Order: sequence, then C-alpha cells, then structure tokens
Amino acid sequence: MKTNYKLQGTPNSPVLIFSNSLGSEMLMWDELVPFLLPYFRVLRYDTRGHGGSKITPEPYSIALLGQDVIDLLDELKIDEAYFCGLSMGGLIGQWLGIHYPNRIKKLVISNTGAKIGNDERWNGRIETIKAKGMQAIVDDTMERWFTESFRNHNPQRVAETKAMFLRSDILGYSNCCAAIRDADFRESLSQVSVETLVITGDEDPVTNVAQAEFIAENVPNARLKVLHARHLASTELPEEYAQVLIDFIVGESNLEKGMHVRRSVLGNAHVDKANSNINDFNADFQKFISNYAWGEIWTRPNLSKHSRSLITIAMLIALNRKAELKMHIRAAFNNGVTIAEIKEVLMQSALYCGLPAANEAFHTAEEVFKEMALGGKQ
Repeated sequence: MKTNYKLQGTPNSPVLIFSNSLGSEMLMWDELVPFLLPYFRVLRYDTRGHGGSKITPEPYSIALLGQDVIDLLDELKIDEAYFCGLSMGGLIGQWLGIHYPNRIKKLVISNTGAKIGNDERWNGRIETIKAKGMQAIVDDTMERWFTESFRNHNPQRVAETKAMFLRSDILGYSNCCAAIRDADFRESLSQVSVETLVITGDEDPVTNVAQAEFIAENVPNARLKVLHARHLASTELPEEYAQVLIDFIVGESNLEKGMHVRRSVLGNAHVDKANSNINDFNADFQKFISNYAWGEIWTRPNLSKHSRSLITIAMLIALNRKAELKMHIRAAFNNGVTIAEIKEVLMQSALYCGLPAANEAFHTAEEVFKEMALGGKQ
C-alpha cells in the first residue's frame, strides 16, 4: 500500500506520529509542527483513501488502517513511536493500543469515541456523498469541526480546511466511513496497556466530553484533558494542543523538557556521564544547564535544532572554547548536520573570527571526526 507521508526532525529525536480525521490530510497538523520539532521527529501521513495515499477499492476496517501504520513504521525502520490520532485517527490509536502496545510508547487519542455514531448515520452519509458529492456535507462539517468564534476570526484557515475536505475522494471517504461505522471498542478498552491521554473539546458535537470520559475511565492507565474547542481541537488551538502533548509525553517541568532535549542532542552516554559526576558543589550548575539552556532556549520553536547546532559551533569558535566546541561538533550529527556544513561554518569563521581561530577549529573538528571514525567524509 502506497502511503503518502512526511517525516521531519532531527535523527536522534523520538518519533511522534499523527493520524488524521476523516476527510482530512496531514496538513491538518501544520500549525503544531514547529512547537514539536525541538522534542520529536514528527511523522505525518495521509490515511488510505485520502490525500496522496492510495485509494483501494476493498472494504476498509480500522484494523486495515491500523496495519497501514505498522507497515509504515516497518518501512521507515522505526521500532517504537508516540502516537496521536484525532477522530478516525483516534479509533486507529485504540486499535494500535490493543494489538501493538510494543510499538506505541505513549498513546494520545483525541476527539474520538470507543464507538462513533450508528449504522443509520454512516450509511446515510455514504448515500448522500455518492449522490451529491462532498459539497453536500462540507458546510455542516465545518460547523462541527470549528467553534463559531474560530470560524469568524480565522476565515483563511477555515477556507483552506474546506478546500482540503472537498478534495476528498468519494470512494476513499466512503470506505473510511464504513470503517468507522463498524468499529466498536467499548468492550475492549481494558486491553489498552499503553499509557494514554484522551483529549476532547468542550464544544465537540461529534465526540463529546461524555464519550471521552468513557474512554478515560475504561483504559487502565489513562487521563483526560478537555480543551475549549470543537472537533478539530488541534487546528483551533495548535500551541495549546502541542503543549498538552509535550507535557504528557516529555513532562511538565522545564527540567524534564530540558533533559529530554539534552539527551536527544548530546546523546545518552554524554548526559549519563555528566549526571554521574554531579556532587554538592556542581549540582545547582548542572540543574541550571538543563533548566535554562536546554529547557528554555533549545526548546524554542522558531529555530531548528539543526540551525542551533551550526550557530553554537560558530559562537564557540569565536570564544575559543575547545572542549565545548568538540562536544557540539559531535552533537551536531544528532541534529542532522553534515561534515560539509561544519566545514562551511569553519570557513566563514575565518573571515569573522580570524585565521588563528579558524585554524584551531579545523584541528578540533578533525580530532572529533577521527574519534568518531568519520575520517572527514562528506
């Protein structure tokens, strides 16, 4: 099955995969991504029958759509991932939590239910779009997806979402309607062994707070978060939604967030060694580094970790801090930086930091490459 996907982020970061609502494409998560990239590799994909993924004619089931996720992880050689699914994606998440708990590190199921709607509702929708097209249900869908306030204040985003919905293939959409119609996890939620966060909107008319509470009460290790939104809570409140995900997956304190990013950039071995050397004298300083440098600065969303690595290397050349420079050259590879890019930073430093500083930096970089057995390869 050809699945259209996009994977963003630095190589050493854990993967967070997003699964979409019925009638949407992976761009529904666009606003969240900048807030999440300091912490994760973000994997988005179009569900079978949607967007750029293949439209297959056979009847769909949530099991089929869930297996597509596992197949995509296998294709990308990803053993484990965090998972966030909204609406239909939340049903897929429930199936994964039951059948593949070894592949899901933590589970977020958003604006969904253990059973959504009934046969009459879904069969009626399928008949309507087959007879009249997606245009027949798009306005009602936008009203269900977004609060009146959001629709009034964000007409451009609503227009983009409406256009996305209207692009939906009738066969692919209908097949996914049937998969949702036939899904019922009410008797099997107790089998979800993965730590789970349930999110919903207080104005969601599709999958309301009561349905979210039912899931949270019946999944053994689950908690509930209610946001002021309708059905597409992630689009209405992207920054708040992203923060909820970060707090659940990484931790709520700056220290937890800082240690997460510090490990993804510097590597576990380096951080474990630093932690093993903590004593009464340097403990406050080590805490300061994790809290401030890694928890507040490296987690800011408007510069990528790749860019931050290059900037840090340039600054350390100017400051002539060899030990720190070696550490950050080594760490830069965890942020997707190449030897060629490091070379260009060093060349640039010859102009603005001086030839002696650049000369020293070239020697330092070659020491790191030798230690890492890279040998100056491009």
